[in-house]
Amino acid sequence: MAPVNISFVSDMERQNCRVAENEAGKVLEDEGYYVQIPDKKADYAEFENPEFRSLGNCIRFRSIFLTAICIALIMCLSLLICLSQPGLAPSKSVKDTAWSKQSASKFLMPSIIKGESLPSFADERTSFHFQPERNWMNDPNGPMFYKGYYHFFYQYNPDAAVWGNITWGHSVSTDLIHWHHLELALVPDQWYDVEGVWSGSATILPDGKPVILYTGSSNESLQSQNKAVPEDLSDPLLRKWVKVSQNPMLVPPPGIGHTDFRDPTTAWLESDGLWRIAIGAKEGTTGLALVYKTSDFLNWTLQRSFLHQIAGTGMWECVDFYPVSLTGTNGLDTSKVQGNQLVKHVLKASLDSNKHDYYTIGTYSTDLKTFVADDPTRDVGLGLRYDYGKFYASKTFYDPAQERRILWGWANESDSQLDDIKKGWASVQTIPRTLVLDHHTGSNLLQWPISELDSLRGDKVVKQDILLDGGAMLKVDGASGAQLDIEVTFKYPDVQTLDVPLEQKECVCSQGGAAQRGVFGPFGLLVLAADDLVEQTAVYFYLTLRPNGKWMTTVCSDQSRSSLAKGIDRTVYGTSINIAPTENFLSLRLIVDHSIVETFVQQGIACITSRVYPTLAVERDAHVLLFNNGSESIAMHTLEIWQMSNA
Repeated sequence: MAPVNISFVSDMERQNCRVAENEAGKVLEDEGYYVQIPDKKADYAEFENPEFRSLGNCIRFRSIFLTAICIALIMCLSLLICLSQPGLAPSKSVKDTAWSKQSASKFLMPSIIKGESLPSFADERTSFHFQPERNWMNDPNGPMFYKGYYHFFYQYNPDAAVWGNITWGHSVSTDLIHWHHLELALVPDQWYDVEGVWSGSATILPDGKPVILYTGSSNESLQSQNKAVPEDLSDPLLRKWVKVSQNPMLVPPPGIGHTDFRDPTTAWLESDGLWRIAIGAKEGTTGLALVYKTSDFLNWTLQRSFLHQIAGTGMWECVDFYPVSLTGTNGLDTSKVQGNQLVKHVLKASLDSNKHDYYTIGTYSTDLKTFVADDPTRDVGLGLRYDYGKFYASKTFYDPAQERRILWGWANESDSQLDDIKKGWASVQTIPRTLVLDHHTGSNLLQWPISELDSLRGDKVVKQDILLDGGAMLKVDGASGAQLDIEVTFKYPDVQTLDVPLEQKECVCSQGGAAQRGVFGPFGLLVLAADDLVEQTAVYFYLTLRPNGKWMTTVCSDQSRSSLAKGIDRTVYGTSINIAPTENFLSLRLIVDHSIVETFVQQGIACITSRVYPTLAVERDAHVLLFNNGSESIAMHTLEIWQMSNA
């Protein structure tokens, strides 16, 4: 995957050197963000440090020095004041049966405290999501199962909490939840990968031997495909890997730019006895996947036709290609799918232009070696996404131990790069998810956290059959905490009996977030909420009536009020979902882990990942509330909340 170190500084924030980051790498025109470089670099020795220079940001180091002194003085003064005060009395809890008579919108629009609230970085580190002990991490690479261990590799900077010096980190697990970190698997030590051992995949050969294929970047930014093999196959942990002498095996073919050729897929074996891989690329603005074939993983031939291509989508990174069953729920090994088997294929690409992962479902022709999407309007880059939040560069693998297809995804930070440097780490991986075809629709996938996550569940709170009147809000006693697994089901409103205007404004999650007010919604949950709701993350449904007389259901994750800290991305994420005529419910599952909230909608038909950094709503001061900001009542059927242990 290409570098992801673009940062912007707002005019308001430049004096205190806070760096705001836009995940799409685009200027936020309405916020006035722009890149700022020191006027006189020679005045700042720190700027000659490649680690700081590579950030593409700022900034005024003298101002940082003065600001640091001021902050230190303020912290000392605050400490003295706190030590001189008696203990604060605990706030009165809101009983389950005690309803607020005020409009929920009042609670959803707290006034922001003036000045900057400094985050406690210890409260931001996750407790059961995968992340290395320190420093920068991005793309998941080469997941596989070998001799009783799950192996997970990842893009990693061993030297700093920013992108650069990219290697392959390596960890192993027996359950995909508890991980043991090993030494680095691959480092940039050859001319063809000296600028980074970039993303790639692992393939298990028929004799059980694993092979890694990865992209290397040379000092001239030439992207090439390379091979590595274990030094000792008898070692189930595969601690050491060796790059073969034939590297680089592949360089960009004619018509493909030197920097537009990366991220090989897991190889698959076809009936002709040849292995094939797909590689992301582009021609002009057309995103595409090239296909190469081989018999020995050393000598490769380029297929004349592309696996697939879509005009206007730009560079395809981290391409993935795999089958899903039309009849069952087990995962499938791509190399063992027979031509007459009832399957569809999934093609996924990470679009470098907007940093989102798109997938489509279709048919792979074993004769033509090409892929055709079932629905051209929902092709790669045009329709379905794995996740509508902070989720990119994803990678699946087939787990032979439990016959399932598992998805990994990278969730980068929403705070500034300077914050990342201060806390010493950046990025997490989402909880591994199982993938199956939605047999009700046949046109989308269902994603769900792996079952092993349930082993971390502890104390449980259950609430049933609660009517949320319009404007109501209810604190859930016994459910406080920053590590939670939440499942909630609402009865789908009886929309047919209500006389509402045909012309309703469709819900756009980013326009007002949870503070909007409609007929049916917003309604849902507040998590990581402070006592006075000055910090909160809202996940909710919103129903609106279209001019054609059909109701549209939208689900949103609102992180605009999740933190009082400055320099935080406050995007409100969301998407519309299709509710089957037989479904009389709306359901959410939320995985909350300090600085990440993963939302699974309607049994996994859609997912939204948010990164949040509360400064007050931490540990036992982080609460859960049910709310309904619509004018009509909503019936909550079942709410289950588990406290989650550390992994």
